[in-house]
Amino acid sequence: MDSSLFTFNDQPDDGNESQGNLTRRERAPLAVRMRPRTLDEVVGQSHLLKAGSPLRVLAGESAGPGGPSSVILWGPPGTGKTTLANVIARGVGRKFVELSAITAGVKDVRAVMEQALEDRDYRGITTILFLDEIHRFTKAQQDALLPGVENRWVVLIAATTENPSFSVISPLLSRSILLTLQGLTDGDIADLLDRALRDPRGFSGTLTLEADAKDHLVKLAMGDARKALTSLEAAAAQAFGQAEAENRDYSVQKPLKLTIEHAEQALNQSALRYDRNGDQHYDVTSAFIKSIRGSDPDAALHYLARMIVAGEDPRFIARRLIIHASEDIGMADPSALTAAVNAAQAVQLVGLPESRINLAQATIHLATAPKSNAVISAIDSAIADVKNGNAGVVPLHLRDAHYPGASQLGHGRGYIYPHHESNGVAAQSYLPDTLGGTRYYAPTSFGHERALKDRLDAINQILGKNER
Repeated sequence: MDSSLFTFNDQPDDGNESQGNLTRRERAPLAVRMRPRTLDEVVGQSHLLKAGSPLRVLAGESAGPGGPSSVILWGPPGTGKTTLANVIARGVGRKFVELSAITAGVKDVRAVMEQALEDRDYRGITTILFLDEIHRFTKAQQDALLPGVENRWVVLIAATTENPSFSVISPLLSRSILLTLQGLTDGDIADLLDRALRDPRGFSGTLTLEADAKDHLVKLAMGDARKALTSLEAAAAQAFGQAEAENRDYSVQKPLKLTIEHAEQALNQSALRYDRNGDQHYDVTSAFIKSIRGSDPDAALHYLARMIVAGEDPRFIARRLIIHASEDIGMADPSALTAAVNAAQAVQLVGLPESRINLAQATIHLATAPKSNAVISAIDSAIADVKNGNAGVVPLHLRDAHYPGASQLGHGRGYIYPHHESNGVAAQSYLPDTLGGTRYYAPTSFGHERALKDRLDAINQILGKNER
């Protein structure tokens, strides 16, 4: 991008530009034209924009006797790091300097520091140094920033998509305030699209978005404001181009409609018919689980992909895998539950898009695992007995015998310690007398349960249990 688009004079933009400037703005991408001019126009990040916050102080709001602090902005792409830097740079008496961590060296950093010190002492101008992708700076380059940041020759705004704890040197971290930006919500993205449609810097009310087209753009954005506006601009070009080819007029009084077809054609990606709160949510989820239960990994991956592309919460998918691992696989492959839980942890630690791989691995594991519903059948049968009153009293020999007076009540009397038996199993009853030799768990002959069945049959014979 042209760096001149992000360098501002001391005076804020009043919107009264010459025809030449308007032409340059029209050539600029929509995402650039729609960049907020004040912090109040920023979409999302409300947790960082409260009265008296470091960002508002940096933007020129009163800090009392205190001064502005250098900040490190950490967050995913498209959440507003560059936007916040440029809004702050519009403050009166501010000079905005931008360095790229890709091209700038130690010499460039020192030159900025020297000029900033001169501007501060002789001209009363505060230099805002915006350093994008600071994680790409070497230790030597970051060291060169320290004197200027510590003595406030510059106020540093550093942006990074990587954890600063691992990519920024400790002395620089201790001299700065770390602010974590959050991914924009679907509501934030929708508000941003609406603003672009009505704002003079955008489409000035000459374009409207049909509901399904708007949903499509919001889902494709995945919380990235820049991507949302870029997609809107491409879809709008498709709509305006088609209207002009058909000699159709449009205006504020008669705005052009941007349809789902325009969005699909411009972005070369079909809109997935999926409602996260409606039938599609339940139908696709059902098909996903039934495909795993039916041992078809290809079908399961297809429905997994549909959920991911549609923007389904990956935590919901992970929860379904955890449930399925016990409900339909259980002891036929005990490692299935471990795989599902590991995938859920990966979703929390990594997030999308990378965690799609972890979800896919767990899906394949579960789909190809031997199946058994013996676990859910066992617990449901036990619950049914309890609900129907078939509980009975706990046998005396199994009751707690550790408190004073318990032995006088007969608690623990006659209990056989299994570890003292030669085969590790004691011939005694554990169920209430009313349930006799009831058997809830009936292992199948699939997978691990095949061996488990033989072992359990031998144990039940010692315990005196019969088939229910």
